[in-house]
Amino acid sequence: MGIFMKTSHTFTTQRALLGGLSIAFLAFSIGCSPKATEPSAGSTTPAATSTMGSEIDDSVVTTSVKAALMAEESIKSIDFKVETNKGVVQLSGFSNDAAQIERAVAVAKSVSGVKDVQNRMSIKTGATTMGGNVDDTMITGRVKAAMLADADAKSLDISVETRKGEVILSGFVANNSQIGIAEKLAAKQEGVKTVRNELSVRK
Repeated sequence: MGIFMKTSHTFTTQRALLGGLSIAFLAFSIGCSPKATEPSAGSTTPAATSTMGSEIDDSVVTTSVKAALMAEESIKSIDFKVETNKGVVQLSGFSNDAAQIERAVAVAKSVSGVKDVQNRMSIKTGATTMGGNVDDTMITGRVKAAMLADADAKSLDISVETRKGEVILSGFVANNSQIGIAEKLAAKQEGVKTVRNELSVRK
């Protein structure tokens, strides 16, 4: 009987000790939980101009538009350049005729997520020789290299195309100053006859 009472007393003491430790651990956990950070009064931190979500959406729209253009039999052979900014799609490149350009714009507008389409397409003029293609490719390369080498332009997402010495710049940049920088860099490169600036400022 004495042994039983002693064992029961020991078991009761252990349960009390474990219960106390559990309460202490719970209180410690609550005290150490991180608190949500609240903005300080009078904070002047500017709101972000774009979110990761919007960038992902624009990327999806660009991919969808390219896929739709490739699926269209009458225009799938055209090398379109597609840029998207907040749902606004910019199309650039060269086409054989105006009907193809109109069809490309219509296809782009029909894609889900497209808010508007900026048409920067051009119609090919005259026959192009292999030599002309090589020269234009070299000019495009020079212009792109110049922009990468320039500290004020290397981070810009600009599409460069060349047709018979005419350089076409398209895409979206942060401000009007960057538009001017890109145009001046392109105009200075060897072989460039004219520069058509189709760049737009991101809104």
